[in-house]
Amino acid sequence: MNEDVERPSFRGRINAGEQLIGMILTLSDPAVTEIMAQAGFDFLWFDGEHSVLDVAMIQTLAQAAGAAHCLARIPSLDEAWAKKTLEIGIDGIVFPLVNNQQLAERAVALSKYPPLGERSVGVARAQGYGPGFSRYLETANDRICTIVQIEHIAGVKNVQSILAVPGVDALMIGPYDLSASMGMPGKVDAPEVKAAIESILRAGQAAGRPVGIFGGNVSRSRQFLQQGFNFVAVAIDVMLLAELAGDMARQLK
Repeated sequence: MNEDVERPSFRGRINAGEQLIGMILTLSDPAVTEIMAQAGFDFLWFDGEHSVLDVAMIQTLAQAAGAAHCLARIPSLDEAWAKKTLEIGIDGIVFPLVNNQQLAERAVALSKYPPLGERSVGVARAQGYGPGFSRYLETANDRICTIVQIEHIAGVKNVQSILAVPGVDALMIGPYDLSASMGMPGKVDAPEVKAAIESILRAGQAAGRPVGIFGGNVSRSRQFLQQGFNFVAVAIDVMLLAELAGDMARQLK
């Protein structure tokens, strides 16, 4: 929750050049969120696109996140989803499949208060249920990170016009969907896919915008950090659980 507006924001930290690591969460149990926060991840990413998580579940998980920054990905550039998700009090909102300037402008309109955007004004957890209302309105545009996902070759080709949109705070690369859009599903280490990823990173750096990416494992995440990415989603909770459980079972059989 953004009740302590003096604490460093996710947006402020990545703009200052910090490299942050996080975990994508799809399970609705708050204990999983607490475990990941206590493990030391800088941010937790609640996935409302590829999981059963709804807005109410995401709020419950955010309440269990402790000091970790909370990001939430919504299923589409939908006003109702964006509005309700922002009112939870998250640190950043992730918009999927932003392939052109018009979609980037839509993302900003949904996530920023006027005059930069068109976000409507409500009172919920983000505003401390009322007492923090004025302060939140004053700081939200600066503190909440509007993140657009580049996960299709069309977005790669249009990255310069996407970056030109005021209010787009950061880019997030989805390497697996990107590889699929290039006719090589899952082949994230293919030279053509790696070149596309590198071109997005360099475009973001040239524009002074932080760029994040999904790693999938420790080795690839470390490589991305060394490459210069500002934030990396290291893994997905269910994937991590399945791999560790499977490895344990194999070792004992």
